[in-house]
Amino acid sequence: MRANTSLNTVPGKWGRALLRGAASWWFLIYFGAMTLVMALSPSTYSRANRAATSRYIYTSTWQVLPWFTALSALLSLVLIRIVVVTALSYGLSQFALEMVVRVLVLELIPLSAALFVALRTGLAFNAGANDLSVDHTVSAQARQTEPISLTRLRQDLVPRVLASAFSVLALAVVSSVIALVLTYFTVHGLSLWGLPGYTRTVGHVFDLVVTLGFLFKTIFFSLAVAIVPMAASLEASAQALTSDTVQPGAVRLFLVLLLIEAASLVVKYI
Repeated sequence: MRANTSLNTVPGKWGRALLRGAASWWFLIYFGAMTLVMALSPSTYSRANRAATSRYIYTSTWQVLPWFTALSALLSLVLIRIVVVTALSYGLSQFALEMVVRVLVLELIPLSAALFVALRTGLAFNAGANDLSVDHTVSAQARQTEPISLTRLRQDLVPRVLASAFSVLALAVVSSVIALVLTYFTVHGLSLWGLPGYTRTVGHVFDLVVTLGFLFKTIFFSLAVAIVPMAASLEASAQALTSDTVQPGAVRLFLVLLLIEAASLVVKYI
């Protein structure tokens, strides 16, 4: 009898889990839409909001830009050297530059910038999102029906989202430019005789479709890093949930980043 009862409760648990997952994804979409509308609204950028956004941008971007750039340059130099030496050993030196640009600049650098900001800024800032978004004097039922107010969204959360999104874009662009410069110096040295051929190869890689795909992928990465962890943290605080081992939204964020990367590869190469 107990076995039959247990088997009968399994489909119910699955159904409740599916409903909770669907509601969670719906809240993510709802929060993202509200955040984007607020970010595009001129009334959001008051003097106080501009100051808060500047402060968060300084914390999430400017403070980490020098040493992240140095670390990215070091790893890029190692990868460039490995690819160039391997291509030369197989007699494929004519494809080395294009391979480096496609693999390093188009794929690895935007993804690494997004993961870095997610770990340092996006997920870290959400540790304080609960205190910003939850009024502990109201009941848990009221928090579930209205987990976030528009005033707190405009004043506290939108500056954080803008700062995280800007950080991903800034780190990805700066690291990509440095990687292109290091690629040239690794292949051609300090002379300028290889500059016409190098620019021609890079221009061949960055055609209109690839350039637009790179920009859109980086923008989607930045939006995912800025919105997904914040929405998960707000949802967890509204439902009085605790997460001791995994930061709210971490798994979902990595899933969204993986889907964006897979969609980008499908569009470019299939």
